[in-house]
Amino acid sequence: MEKKELLKKIKEIEIKSTMLANSIFSGQYHSCLKGNGIEFSDIRRYSPGDDVKKIDWKVTARQRKAYVKEFVEERELAIFLLIDMSLSNQFENKKNLITELSASLAFSANKNGDRVGALFFTDRIEKLIPLKKGKKHTLSILENILTFVPSGKQTNISLALKYFGKIFKRRSVVFLISDFLDKDYEKDLKILGNHHEIIPIKISDKNYEQLPSGAIFTLEDSETGERIVIENYSKDIEICQSKLKNSVEVYTDGDYVKELSKFFKRRR
Repeated sequence: MEKKELLKKIKEIEIKSTMLANSIFSGQYHSCLKGNGIEFSDIRRYSPGDDVKKIDWKVTARQRKAYVKEFVEERELAIFLLIDMSLSNQFENKKNLITELSASLAFSANKNGDRVGALFFTDRIEKLIPLKKGKKHTLSILENILTFVPSGKQTNISLALKYFGKIFKRRSVVFLISDFLDKDYEKDLKILGNHHEIIPIKISDKNYEQLPSGAIFTLEDSETGERIVIENYSKDIEICQSKLKNSVEVYTDGDYVKELSKFFKRRR
């Protein structure tokens, strides 16, 4: 993609995503996602009626008067986009959907003052974009999605989930964006979900769904000409997909804005 064309594409997506973040997703995004609970704020003298569980016994012993800890709700979120960059997601219709959807989530995070990062994966870990705030960082994520050329072709969701769990210990909201043409990731999804909030977003194409179960087809990389064979919609894959909890499904010929909005409203 030429630089001029790239900048034009980024600007178009930025305008659309910013509009969505300011209108359709406004209020829905943040109210339905959980922060990291409460964080320590201050210490003050104990007053009758205060919860005795909040007494700071060390300070109380030092001062010889009862003091309690004050807490405030921690609203800042850590938003991570785990994006499947495998060859099956590089078709123009899927790639465009993944790009716009990711941009909408990133700009929503930016609008609410949250940090956002991204992890690109295939059958290997491709690229990690650290958590940061700000419009410049959000635009950088968008540019990376548009220009990144993965080295892997297949997908390994379990690998990405395990890697993320090892690297990030602080609770995060993780949007796992993939067509989920993989299997045997359910256990790792559950393990990561015990510490992080995982929201799977399934990218679907009705053309693939019309293929019979267990069908085998060939994908060709338009840039390198390399071909890979994928066993699409085997029974194992269908079973894994049916067990996705708390997920959103969006179609390449559908309205992802409508589906995300419905999802946010359900969780409020």
